Amino acid sequence: MLTVDAYAAPSATEPLIKTTIERRAVGANDVLIEIAYSGICHSDIHTVRGEWGPISYPQVVGHEIVGTVTEVGSDVTLHTVGDRVGVGCMVNSCRECENCLAGEEQYCLAGNTGTYAVVDRDGTITQGGYSTHVVVVEDFVLKVPESIPFDKAAPLLCAGITTYSPLAHWSAGPGKRVAVVGMGGLGHMAVKIAHAMGAEVTVLSQSLSKQEDGLRLGADHYFATSDEATFSDLKNHFDLIINTVSASIDINAYLSLLRLDGTLVSVGAPAEPLPVGVFTLFGNRRTFAGSSIGGIRETQEMLDFCAEHGIAPETELISADYINEAYERVLASDVRYRFVIDAATISA
Repeated sequence: MLTVDAYAAPSATEPLIKTTIERRAVGANDVLIEIAYSGICHSDIHTVRGEWGPISYPQVVGHEIVGTVTEVGSDVTLHTVGDRVGVGCMVNSCRECENCLAGEEQYCLAGNTGTYAVVDRDGTITQGGYSTHVVVVEDFVLKVPESIPFDKAAPLLCAGITTYSPLAHWSAGPGKRVAVVGMGGLGHMAVKIAHAMGAEVTVLSQSLSKQEDGLRLGADHYFATSDEATFSDLKNHFDLIINTVSASIDINAYLSLLRLDGTLVSVGAPAEPLPVGVFTLFGNRRTFAGSSIGGIRETQEMLDFCAEHGIAPETELISADYINEAYERVLASDVRYRFVIDAATISA
């Protein structure tokens, strides 16, 4: 076993604290990664505060991880010491079900093994990236292209793939009108990626406060959803809408913006249900869908796409002792657009 420094939540109501955790010894198919940077995702906050169900404490979260390989197991062939690598939202799956065999491990029928807060294959609880090191089976470790700035790469492993996957699946590209609901950590990545794919991109945000950013990052249009005229002016307009917000919205109002055979995909995860009127779906043969992260193959595809198109998240680099303040700023939407922890400060 390896003892490493980390920041953990001791309970659902207490601030995260500096501590140590144990990592398993490097097995034959494992990779030991010295973490360089770890992104903060809203999912981290939901999890440690028990908003998505009970978890075991103390808990280390973080599923946007980049670092350097420092040791490999005897049977590892995909990675070597010194490689720049990343780990996203999952660290294993059954690898036997039809979804896993199709390269869609995120939809593993037995349930994929999340990077934190779930029971691992050895019966322990997985602990995430707010730590100095992590041990991961080689098949779930990604290669981070050299052209992506290392201090900005981590959010791609969640925010990047969460938006890339539905954009790719529903064929965003030239001739397609794509709307992005929400201009936050997920939304700003959706704008960048959809623009790089060649789609006509519109941001639908509660206000126009981030309009300048949206247009700078690749949006062609920007509308405030607080303006009732937005929903009448854009009715029957979009081929694809990516809903990135994790709050309750009037989903039927957004569905009305879809043209024939259009799809609204939710990637944000509000705690409460989103009621859908079936007659809204009948109109224009609309589809309301959900999308998780991508599989390992698609996540690598996303990283390579971002490298090719010069895409990186907008980030604010913080030290580990600022995590609790960062959480409050995330909840207040006071970050543009993703916090990244400098893992070197975890042991300070």
